[in-house]
Formats: sequence, structure tokens, C-alpha cells
Amino acid sequence: MAAARLRDVADRAGVSIRTVSNVVNGYAPVSDQKRERVEAAVAELGYRPNVMARNLKHGRSGLIALVVPELDVPYFAELARAVVTTAREFGYTVVVDQTDGEPDRERELIMRDGSAAMFDGVILSPLALSQTDLAQRDATSPLVLLGERIADSEYDHVTIDNISAARLATSHLIALGRTRIAAIGDQPYETGETAQLRTRGYELAHEEAGRLVDRSLVIPTHRFHFSDGAEATELLLAHPDGPPDAIFCYNDLLAIGAIRSILAAGLRVPEDIAVVGFDNIEAGRYHTPSLTTVSPDKPAIARLAVERLLARLSGDTDEAPAELWAGHELIVRESTVARQA
Repeated sequence: MAAARLRDVADRAGVSIRTVSNVVNGYAPVSDQKRERVEAAVAELGYRPNVMARNLKHGRSGLIALVVPELDVPYFAELARAVVTTAREFGYTVVVDQTDGEPDRERELIMRDGSAAMFDGVILSPLALSQTDLAQRDATSPLVLLGERIADSEYDHVTIDNISAARLATSHLIALGRTRIAAIGDQPYETGETAQLRTRGYELAHEEAGRLVDRSLVIPTHRFHFSDGAEATELLLAHPDGPPDAIFCYNDLLAIGAIRSILAAGLRVPEDIAVVGFDNIEAGRYHTPSLTTVSPDKPAIARLAVERLLARLSGDTDEAPAELWAGHELIVRESTVARQA
């Protein structure tokens, strides 16, 4: 059976070919009645628009670049999946690359223009770029930034409220009656904005509870990997005043590493030390104990980034570059609230 054509859809819906094209491609306003007839005909005939031809007509490749620091970090892998799923809805394919957080690699990728690199725009989660790097970018393809790096730049920026999220996690531990709450993941240097915001949220929760922050319980880490969480926790277990009774970790990998060290020391989670992570990766749900965590709305982050990138690409928005905010929530599991016998 031959594939349905644009003309077949138009005939079935009783409208012009131009009207079908406008509905399928979103080029111009169409009345609700005509739109419903076209959409019904598309579904009935199984019509699939030729996305490649459409993109070539407009001088586009139909490809979006997604650039993240580390693909083997589950948060970025899960975020990439959400970006791919969202982009597919708009007929775009996502090309994924990683930078390992290397400044030269990040600079190289943002300096490439779409016509040379065969992609129409870039969604980038940077670790090492500066405002100066972005100011020197002369590529004309649209760029959307993720995370906390380089806020207030000349590019759209999708993020969550990390201060509020960290305060929520720490306040949960305070409400449980924990008195010595440690934090793992601070990064007190120029490219550590995300960690610094989470540290600020941790501090605010203490201030709101009328508590002083014990800076000796705030352990910095260079990266957010299992080993970093395990090693930081070993330092906390050897603290001169004894181990803390709770730990807020700045991502789930740090938290799982922390739990490993706690259990290896013969202590219990959460009875002796409660642990909260951040990112809500799938592995945390199935870990033993299951991990309490802050859950950023990854599908919303992906949708905000893709839709803004495509709006810039199509010229559908002339708004100034903006901060676009996705939500978050606390998922309470066994690492802070033990399962009842």
C-alpha cells in the first residue's frame, strides 16, 4: 500500500493542500474545525510528513546537538533521553556529545556554527565555560544553556531553583530530629555554581531552624561520583566529634557512595545516619535502602530547552534571553524514613 501523500490528506479532510501543510508544519493559524478535520485525516491515513525534505527546504539539517559533561553520569543520561523524546515530537533528531568538563572542548563546541557542524542548534550543560567564552561566540546557530553555569548570559538558560531544593532536603532532615547534618559536594571555586547554590540552601535551612552551620561538616568534592561520596563520608565518620547523624549529598551518586561507607563501618541507614541525595536517578529507587532524593523535573527541563531552541531557530520568539525554571520535589524513601516492620 502506497504511503499517504499531502494531497491524500487534503482530499480526505476536504481542504486545500496549503491548509494541510499549515496544520502539519505549524506555519499559520488554522481554524479549529479545519485543524480537527486535518488531524483526523492524518491519523486515519497514517500520513507521515517528510521531515528531511522540509528541513532541507529551509536550509536545516533536522539535527540538534545536546552536549553534556559526562554521559555515564545517570542524571545526564536520563536528561538526554528526555531531550531526545521531546525533540522527536517536533521531527528533530538529537546528536549527543560529552565534554568531560574540559574547557577547550566546551569552547570548541560552542564556536562551531550549525552550517559547518551539521546541526541546527545546541543545548549545552557546561562545567567550565565563562561569560568571556560566551561573549566571544560568533556562531549564528541558537544556543540554550542548562544548569547553573553562566547565568545572566546572552543566551536562554534552563535551570531549577537549587537553593530552594537544597533547603527542602535539609529541612526534611531537621524535621526528622537530626542535629548534626553534614553536606557532601561543596565546590568553592569559580565553576562550582551548582554546588555553591546547594550549599546556600543547606545553610538557609539551618538559619531558619535557628541553628548554626558547623563548617567542618561541609565536605567539598571535585566531582559528584560514587568514590567522592564514599571518601567524603569516611572523613565524616572519623570526625573528632563523632559521625554526623544525617548527610545531605549534592547528587545521588555521592549519596550511594556515602551509604556504602556508612554500612561498611557497621552503621545503619537511616537509624544511625540518614542520607538524602539529589537528581532522582532510577538507581536510587532500587537501591537498598531506597534513596530519599530531590527530584528535578527532567521532562520539563528537556521540553523548556527544546521548545526555546526551536523557537529561536524558527524566529517564533523575539524575547530577550531568559531564565526558564523547571520544578522540583522531594521524594522520601527508606534512606531517611525506615520502613516499618
